[in-house]
Amino acid sequence: MLRYHLPACIVTIALCAMTVVWADDQPFEFADPKLDARFDRLIEELRCLVCQNQSLADSNAELAQDLRGEVFRLLHEGNADDDILDYLVERYGDFVLYRPPLKSTTWLLWLGPAAMVLIGAVFILRLTKTKSERRAESLSEEERAALERLSDQHDHKP
Repeated sequence: MLRYHLPACIVTIALCAMTVVWADDQPFEFADPKLDARFDRLIEELRCLVCQNQSLADSNAELAQDLRGEVFRLLHEGNADDDILDYLVERYGDFVLYRPPLKSTTWLLWLGPAAMVLIGAVFILRLTKTKSERRAESLSEEERAALERLSDQHDHKP
């Protein structure tokens, strides 16, 4: 029985090894250290459109590799950093920027988290207020009078 599974195991191992080779990133090398520093800064400022929570520098996605290649090409063509960012924003929208500018189309990205915290705080405050009101309403007149007597006795003790 083992000899029938052995070829399948070998094929599976070979396929797994091939995917590791295919996923290998191409290194981007610059002769000028200033271009290398600009490249590093730009890919930190740009968001991976697949991962969405990683910069191009941190992402291993295939699209991130393609975008790094595009930045590399544009730098070699002599484009300024702002021109490269403008080109990518024109092509992919403000979402490609890791820190998009505050404008009418991105206000939700900037104010959304604060609004969610505010809504959560209001919800918690209303919930606790409602619970304390219910607790106070649930006492009968006799229970309230007994509670007041106990409170008065506690206040008058030395």
